[in-house]
Amino acid sequence: MKATFPQMGNIYIAAKALFEGLGIEYVIPPKCSKTDLDIGSLHSPEEICLPFKLMIGNYIHAIEKGADTIILAGSCGPCRFGEYCELQMNLLKSMGYNMNFIVIDYPKDIGMMELYRRIHKISSESKKNTIQKINALLNALKVLNLMDEIEETAHMYAGFERNKGECKNLLIECKKDTLECDNAYSMIKIMNQYNQKLNHLSVDINKNPLKIAIIGEIYTIIEPYSNFYIEEKLMDYGVSSSRKLTPSWWVKNAALSPLKINSLKIRKNAKKYIPIGIGGHAVECIGEAVTASKNGFDGAIQILPMGCMPEIVSKAVLPTISKDLDFPVMSLIVDDMDGEAGYITRMEAFIDLLERRRKNALSGC
Repeated sequence: MKATFPQMGNIYIAAKALFEGLGIEYVIPPKCSKTDLDIGSLHSPEEICLPFKLMIGNYIHAIEKGADTIILAGSCGPCRFGEYCELQMNLLKSMGYNMNFIVIDYPKDIGMMELYRRIHKISSESKKNTIQKINALLNALKVLNLMDEIEETAHMYAGFERNKGECKNLLIECKKDTLECDNAYSMIKIMNQYNQKLNHLSVDINKNPLKIAIIGEIYTIIEPYSNFYIEEKLMDYGVSSSRKLTPSWWVKNAALSPLKINSLKIRKNAKKYIPIGIGGHAVECIGEAVTASKNGFDGAIQILPMGCMPEIVSKAVLPTISKDLDFPVMSLIVDDMDGEAGYITRMEAFIDLLERRRKNALSGC
């Protein structure tokens, strides 16, 4: 087996730790780019959403490097993402690629035995013993948690830093140095060092930067190419941002979902506006908007792919939350036909709106 997976935020770092630990051959697709999008758009159904197109581009790059097995996270909800596996498998087959697909899904949807069978399909390719395999998995999870923690700290500290750009540069260097390691233990060591650096960064606690929550569809908020690197741009503007949906959150949420104790606070805050799940992460989007308002954030930016059913429902609900809680929310819809300049203009206008709200509140206007 030569495994690959779609690019999606920091997942490639954890996947590298896992496959290195298991001793399984793997291919990390190049970071998402216009080339991926062009390839994906050329071969995908026109009306399919942006993540699907980018994934197809990732796969073809990986296949050209010898990958024969695709591993991806699944969803059994009423969202198109739940059909990705079948659609992508058929699409690649029509292009002459006969790939194996292994979908890691929520145990509440496929059952523990089926989940175990799929995980075993991967681990059986490894020549390591059981203890080494368990260690490889635990180390990969640790890598995932650490990277998400570092990223969250960097995004929040960016508004308080004394030396402009320090958080962003540390984050970029951390990812680069981590990727150059050849085993999980070295990766963890490097990340702990960067974590220390971030926590000893020179910050001005008297600053009161704008704080913006990033909410919406999980792929488009996690994968930076799909959202025009919005978090990096907010760091450039000296804005602190927070995004609760991360790869490590997904793992924790999936593990706790059979016990129904996953994301309790988010679900509680969302209940008034979306009492039942409608697929995707619509409940999380609404719950996070309410939570961000209660936590003193200045506003929220929802990012969703064109035609995303669960997020369209969320988008329709968000104005009510905005009115009820006096909490500004801007929605950005991403598609392969979008231009970056328009998004920057809208983001700057939103930041300007939040700053003026603050000034008016302070002056009593």
